Amino acid sequence: MKVIRLLTFAGLVTPLLAGSGSLPTSDPLPGSAPFSAELRQKLMTALGEKGASSSPHTRHLRPDGTPRYTNRLILESSPYLLQHADNPVDWYPWGDEAFARAAAESKPVLLSVGYSTCHWCHVMEEESFENEEIATYLNQNYVAIKVDREVRPDVDDAYMSVVQMLTGSGGWPMTVWLTPGRQPFSGGTYFPPRQFLAMLQQLRQAFDTEPLRVAEQAGEITRRVQQVAERPGGEGLPDAAVLQRAFDELAATFDATNGGFGHAPKFPRPPDLELLLRYYRHAASARALEMVTLTLEKMAAGGIHDQVGGGFHRYATDADWQVPHFEKMLYDNAQLAVVYLEAHQITKREDFAAVTHDILDYVGREMTAPEGGFYAATDADSEGVEGKFFVWTPAEIRDALDVPHADAVLAYHGVTDKGNFHGKNILHVAAPVPEVASKLGIEPSRLRQLLDEARPKLYAIRARRVPPHKDTKILAGWNGLMISAFARAGTVLDNPGYVERARTAARFVLERMRADGRLRRSFAGGAAHEEAFLDDYAYLAAGLLDLYEATFELRWLREAVALQDVLVRDFWDAEKGGFFLTGARHEVALTRQKPYYDGPIPSGNAVAALNLLRLAEFTTDERRRERADSTLRAFAPILQRTPAAAPALLAALDFRLDRAKEIVIVRPAAATGGEALLATVRRAYVPNHILTVASVGDELARQRAIIPLVADKQALRGATTAYVCEQKVCALPTSDPAVLSDQLAKVSPLAGVTRDGPPGGAPSPPTLR
Repeated sequence: MKVIRLLTFAGLVTPLLAGSGSLPTSDPLPGSAPFSAELRQKLMTALGEKGASSSPHTRHLRPDGTPRYTNRLILESSPYLLQHADNPVDWYPWGDEAFARAAAESKPVLLSVGYSTCHWCHVMEEESFENEEIATYLNQNYVAIKVDREVRPDVDDAYMSVVQMLTGSGGWPMTVWLTPGRQPFSGGTYFPPRQFLAMLQQLRQAFDTEPLRVAEQAGEITRRVQQVAERPGGEGLPDAAVLQRAFDELAATFDATNGGFGHAPKFPRPPDLELLLRYYRHAASARALEMVTLTLEKMAAGGIHDQVGGGFHRYATDADWQVPHFEKMLYDNAQLAVVYLEAHQITKREDFAAVTHDILDYVGREMTAPEGGFYAATDADSEGVEGKFFVWTPAEIRDALDVPHADAVLAYHGVTDKGNFHGKNILHVAAPVPEVASKLGIEPSRLRQLLDEARPKLYAIRARRVPPHKDTKILAGWNGLMISAFARAGTVLDNPGYVERARTAARFVLERMRADGRLRRSFAGGAAHEEAFLDDYAYLAAGLLDLYEATFELRWLREAVALQDVLVRDFWDAEKGGFFLTGARHEVALTRQKPYYDGPIPSGNAVAALNLLRLAEFTTDERRRERADSTLRAFAPILQRTPAAAPALLAALDFRLDRAKEIVIVRPAAATGGEALLATVRRAYVPNHILTVASVGDELARQRAIIPLVADKQALRGATTAYVCEQKVCALPTSDPAVLSDQLAKVSPLAGVTRDGPPGGAPSPPTLR
């Protein structure tokens, strides 16, 4: 990983000083002040509770295997902070105590932000935070703070904007130097140990000898961050021309050979792909669909896709998706499951549906807590080596399988003696099934059979290896994304088990991660922690809307309304529109950020705006539509200037500018037929719609209380009847699936988007399996 150039201060190197600390169950932290008796007792208790059940994450061990050092992070619940609890660094969690000590002792603050499955965070820990020389200097001269970015996205977002401003890019681990007043005066990402120590020395020297210059710089950086966060909004809604411009920008960076956008490293970027599918629907653009299908094909065939265990790794380090960064994130897999599902709806390609199955089966098998919530991530490293768990040699495959199965795996997955990753092989699809079958002299159906039989055997062999670390904290927002994926896939792929997983996860988050009507951000160590953020409320509300449309159980719709109402009450910017990342009860880190761009996950404002539009259709409450409009206006200048930077906001705009379809299916009382109508809706790609189904009688009456548009709908002539409406004006009701399909296929034109052809599916390219 390249070292980022930093804004630094010249200064003399401060010599290391000896120091002392005190811990009853470990050696003193080098260079640290002694701990109080009260803190020592807390650490002893925590060590007693956690020490027996966890292996120390340090190389500094006593002969009996216990850690030599222990710091305050042993008292935390975050898996990332606990990983650093045995460092010789005197870490503090983020909070007033750390900054009060920095002020009292006139010391700068070293802020280190990362997450538990971050490879380069592990590297910097091993090289620097486990280094006793560096730890001694850090403990003597700084107050050191560790933050889990997944638990405190507000702290991460605020200071990441600083690093991006100073260096032009960002990433994790993030390293920022702060004043005791929490203002940043320098920052970067990963540092090699010698450079890191030099930076610590130089910046401490500057803090001591040039305090006015440091204060001035910190104040200027803070003002610039605040100015960016307080950007003015627009006067009106952007028009559909920004969708065309976003498509043009994405097309200009598209890799027509390997799929994806730009060069290495390659990220999946699901919001971009979803926007292209929406654009395809309006413009009938074969190019837009090709960009999505080629990308999905290449990713599914690449090493970024775990060919044995299922799911996708974080990103590829090369342009053709072969060599991944091996960590797996829940949010990536949730979004990719949906993109493959939508591509399946459009193209009817079963290989895309198979990838959605593959992702969700992996999550159900490996990333689901016994209570039903979904775990956050798994690491890239195993036994301290990146990718070791996932790679193979030809000999390992031949030892695991008989000759026909081994020959099939070696040929299909391109396994060689040379390998493609440090002398070993990351499995990928080397060529399509027909081509490989021809080389092996067997029928394609036989090759598929051999591969299908070999995969569980390889999985069982791999399961005996030392697995990567799994971050078992449960995050409310990320669970919302996966609830959406399971709920939607369960209906489209006719898999009730997926819908039940979505139900179970939704119950867990609502019942175990909420108090006094307010969500908590994370669940770890048997308890919920931290006030939830914009993303948590928005993603979970979206997941519950999808779960309602999968089950038609009114609980989920009511809960989505309640969550969105909390957002309006506590997160809404009444002056300029849009939602802040933090609620009224959160502390403010530099400034209240109002996120709009899509990183690995869609912006909370985009999802909240789309939720408001969907709820406005369900409830006919125009105040919700007006608030969505205000959100889109707040970011209109950005959408006009760089539309491709915010594809999820453009998806919300697409919903707003379209004539969303209001679909109501009414069954006769105690009906047993009519499922063909619902199946027709499930198969269709209609991104801008709401859907409700009810039987005549009490069920329809209950729905009427919250969904007014069902009020005058009936099951005509005793048959299940579908109503497709736009802006409360309905097409002729029908009980014929073919007629319903035609009604759903009608696409309203958008001014500013040029159609390339008639609506409908494009010819499907050949599949890779």
